[in-house]
Amino acid sequence: MSALHRGGSMAVKMDEAAKRRVRAGRLLMKGKKPAEVARAVGAPRQTVYRWLGVLQEKGIDGLREMSKGGRPSRMSAGQLEELRQALLAGPVACGYGTDLWTIKRVRLLIEKRFGIKYSEVHVWRLLGAMGFSSQKPEKRAIERDEEAVAHWKKRTWPVLKK
Repeated sequence: MSALHRGGSMAVKMDEAAKRRVRAGRLLMKGKKPAEVARAVGAPRQTVYRWLGVLQEKGIDGLREMSKGGRPSRMSAGQLEELRQALLAGPVACGYGTDLWTIKRVRLLIEKRFGIKYSEVHVWRLLGAMGFSSQKPEKRAIERDEEAVAHWKKRTWPVLKK
């Protein structure tokens, strides 16, 4: 990973799984049987029964807000926000000599600031979940003569193409 780019809007979008749960919830509210709903949304019947329990207890919003499961993050929401701000400030502001984030640098930053050790693969996933993506800078020689390149493209390249 050469650099980071923050993309996307800050608005929270409902993921596909949440959309499916909400669709199932609406069908259940219309009186459809769990077996019918399971077929309609392509989910196991037992899963639809679990969703029915959530629907009865917390309503349609409960289905929308169900977690994806898995182990909770070792970083708190506050720590994730602090990490986001550090990443946006740039590597130089965080004590690195060049203005280029790498996965290794981000992993070390998390370890130094928060005392949490993550693998590089997990840091990659974490950055993706935060809306950052890999951006690779163009490689250009410092000695590159733009005028000579333009001349070559205009005069030499068309002759070579034939």
